[in-house]
Amino acid sequence: MTGQLTQRLQSNGGAPDDTHGARQATRAWWWRFLPIAGYLAVAVAFTWPLSAHLDTHLTGPPSGDTGVYVWNIWVFQHELLENGRFPFFTSTIFSLSSQADLSLHNYTVFADLLGLPLVRFLGIVAAFNVIYLVLIVLTAYAMYLLARDVAGDGLEAWLGGLLLAVSPALIARGTAHFSLVAAAPLPIFALLLRRVERTGRRLDMAALGATMAWATYCDPYYGVYCLVLGAWHLTARLLDVRLATPGWDRSRRPFRLVDVLIVVAGVVSLLIAVTGGTSVSVGGLAIGLRSLYTPVLILTVLILARAVLTFRPSIRWRGSAEIWSFVRLAPYGVLTAVLLLSPLLAALTNRVLEGRYVTPRVFWRSSTPGVDLLAYLMPNPNHVLFRPWFAEWLATRDGGLVANVAAIPIVALAVIAVAVWIVRTRVNRYWLGLAIGSGMLALGPFVTIAGINLAVPTPWAILRYLPVIGGARAPARFTVLVMMAVAVLFTLALKAITRNYPARRSLVLTGVSALLLLELVPAPRPLYAATPSPVYDIIAADARGVRVLELPFGVRDGLSSVGNFNASAQFNQTRHRKKLIGGYLSRVSGGRVASIRRFPVLRALILLSEGQSVPAELEAKARRHAYDFVRRARIGYVVVRRGRASAELVDFATRVLDLEKVAEWDTRILYRPRHTTGQNWFVDNSVGAVHWPER
Repeated sequence: MTGQLTQRLQSNGGAPDDTHGARQATRAWWWRFLPIAGYLAVAVAFTWPLSAHLDTHLTGPPSGDTGVYVWNIWVFQHELLENGRFPFFTSTIFSLSSQADLSLHNYTVFADLLGLPLVRFLGIVAAFNVIYLVLIVLTAYAMYLLARDVAGDGLEAWLGGLLLAVSPALIARGTAHFSLVAAAPLPIFALLLRRVERTGRRLDMAALGATMAWATYCDPYYGVYCLVLGAWHLTARLLDVRLATPGWDRSRRPFRLVDVLIVVAGVVSLLIAVTGGTSVSVGGLAIGLRSLYTPVLILTVLILARAVLTFRPSIRWRGSAEIWSFVRLAPYGVLTAVLLLSPLLAALTNRVLEGRYVTPRVFWRSSTPGVDLLAYLMPNPNHVLFRPWFAEWLATRDGGLVANVAAIPIVALAVIAVAVWIVRTRVNRYWLGLAIGSGMLALGPFVTIAGINLAVPTPWAILRYLPVIGGARAPARFTVLVMMAVAVLFTLALKAITRNYPARRSLVLTGVSALLLLELVPAPRPLYAATPSPVYDIIAADARGVRVLELPFGVRDGLSSVGNFNASAQFNQTRHRKKLIGGYLSRVSGGRVASIRRFPVLRALILLSEGQSVPAELEAKARRHAYDFVRRARIGYVVVRRGRASAELVDFATRVLDLEKVAEWDTRILYRPRHTTGQNWFVDNSVGAVHWPER
């Protein structure tokens, strides 16, 4: 033994052999990095061939929401770094009026911050694509951390992270609703809820508040979802709900009365559904029965009452220790969240003080619909084998394909089924409840099956009226929470199977991994060219402070459109960097629209962009004011998008604004007002709000 030690000392120059320890340390580092490396490989593969075209293509069309998300990164840098201004306000769009407030816009601040060091070196498109890949990896790794905390480490937890990050819902959202790909804060928030419960540390609660701020800066919806997760966690931990054995004592009067009422409400609902409704007269009073909403609501309440009478649920308070622990620590989380969200809160406060808070009215029957119930059970519509059928069917729903993809991976459901019925493991009620509850919210205010609105209300029919919660106006996005809960249930189930069959663990994990990857793969991914037309290079080369008018013209937000504004105009603004007259934000106030309509020329362009005719009186007024409008608004260029701008619109603009053609490439025609050529009233580069007297 002594001789071996001497030999080792001699061979190392008299120093003890530390090679083994160093090797172990290196191996430990690599093992920590391995999950991230695996997720990065999957992200590249599942978005291929994006990585081969980072600076020229996008996964969604620039003419859609993807173009606005690219614009988000540009305008954030433009206002913060170039203008040295608070980046929640901008005058780059809607530039004829006051600055546009971005506090209620889906601004993707976290992605914008990631873009700060990238845009300069990579360019705006490549930076956006790199951020997209990074967000996929972050979401997967965050889900892996949660799954590992709940079920233990191993390949099972890694697959759980994969299931969320490349789930059909998030892959589909990556073609339009880019912000929803940044789902990493949600599993981290759920993880910290568990940690706060275990440790009771102030630091963990502060981290919880910081994560909520992070979630809000990724997507405002995710900030709301953190509140939902927190409410669910406290409810599940504080209340113990137990159901009694169903009783069948028909002698009890409440049972008989409720049963009769259920039959009556059911018959009335069926008759309305079959006949289209009718009117009945009771004591000379005419009662209209033409809508399913009210009778089905009554039927739903009666069925719930019958279930309560049957199962007699008992709710037991688990104790006050847990709630007081959260109450005691809550100020640390709230204060951290408020401090980190202070820029956003300041912008929101300014909006409220100025009376510009956008609150669209929500009625009982009017709301953005959720996903179809069948969407949960269909195969992955992004898959090359299923896309021709299922994607086409989903695309016909309200909101199109992107908003309606909710497929729960069949492999995940199969693994959970095997764990329950063969291995005899119990399903975790906490995560099952979260999956079911989120799934019900994602259905929207009323249940829809195969495109048929059953008028059956869901919890969202009530929750959408609550402040802040109701701000998440697109309920279909709750599918992200569904996928997170399913990912945890899948991990727990897979752990139970491999623990029950340890000798076959490698075989089981290999098979499940292969099947899951095969089911989730979306390749080939369609890509869209992201190279602006050369006409925008001509505009960019102009050193004058001028505005650009894009035709068709309009004002657009997430729910409505005035005129016909296309998001590609803001994407192209990242190239020419001149102010636009129109614009597209998530939320636009009625006052903003009114400020655009006060210009006769723009009122006429809005009508023509919508395919309507211009009244003779308005046309005459627009002609009288055209020269003054072009001069005051400093219209330097007019860009016509061929194929979208009607001949009537182009003819009106060229005649009234006295336009001359400058250049033409592909789908873009560039004009400029004739009477501005060579004039010195463009020397001043300050392009502020235009104050137009009403005449």
